[in-house]
Amino acid sequence: MNSSLRDRLLTYLREHHVMTLATTGTEGPWAAAVFYVNDATTLYFLSSPGSRHCRNLAVCSRVAVTIQEDYPDWPSIKGIQLEGRAVQIGEDEEARARALYGAKFPVVGKLAHAPAAIVQALSKVRWYKVVPETLYFIDNAVGFGNRERMLCEEGTWNP
Repeated sequence: MNSSLRDRLLTYLREHHVMTLATTGTEGPWAAAVFYVNDATTLYFLSSPGSRHCRNLAVCSRVAVTIQEDYPDWPSIKGIQLEGRAVQIGEDEEARARALYGAKFPVVGKLAHAPAAIVQALSKVRWYKVVPETLYFIDNAVGFGNRERMLCEEGTWNP
């Protein structure tokens, strides 16, 4: 991937906060909006293991994700579509995810000052990551219908 595209993509991921996570399980397909933080193209999120999307992940790790704003007109549309896998992470990786998440969302990073309800809720969550296999960056400012495809392997970029 050229550095300009990589820079635009990483900037977009840093500047946005919510992804729509699409999963499938025994009850069928499901989509949920979750807050995320990125480390390159790996996306970390936290959620209750009892939520429908996390129950689905226990059955099938294949996911689709979108990140976008609610743009008022077509020429402004910009966003990310990806497909990959989502899995619960272990303690070592969780420490990194917590640090990244806390930097982006200070209420999580400064639990000593967080409302009791937030502290209680966070004690019940698990940490997950989405590792993209194929990622599309849509940017109509570059050209109407502009959609650039990247194949991803953890830690690498392939345009």
